[in-house]
Amino acid sequence: MRRVVAAGIAATAALACASPPQPVLYPNATYQTVGREVADVDIEECRVLAHEAGATGGDSEQAGELAKETVGSAGAGAAAGAAGGAIRGNAGMGAAIGAATAASWSAVRGGFRWLFGSRRSASSLERRFIERCLRDRGYEVIGWK
Repeated sequence: MRRVVAAGIAATAALACASPPQPVLYPNATYQTVGREVADVDIEECRVLAHEAGATGGDSEQAGELAKETVGSAGAGAAAGAAGGAIRGNAGMGAAIGAATAASWSAVRGGFRWLFGSRRSASSLERRFIERCLRDRGYEVIGWK
């Protein structure tokens, strides 16, 4: 069990350190003219402008998402624990153990994302800001990856 938990924590930390989502640009006339290298510079400039304008979502948005995810995981864990506990004759204890385990794991996973994910995730506000900035420069954002 300890190996499973350690592997899960390591995988979560690795994912949290991944690069941030990048806008995918349609190869329109502007993109064809400037090329990938200049487009990458423009993307980073727009990302910096979004940060300077305060359009990065902030800790409160991430904390709210973490809280919702943790509560949802606790509910799912309680249901699974109750089912397992019913088989063994104690659904209430199974539900409590399942809820606590799932909520704890969700909080740990979310905590890693919160600590290390600022370069990995982009709030919806930040994405909209970057898309607008790029559109003003002549690019067409068709998605994110």
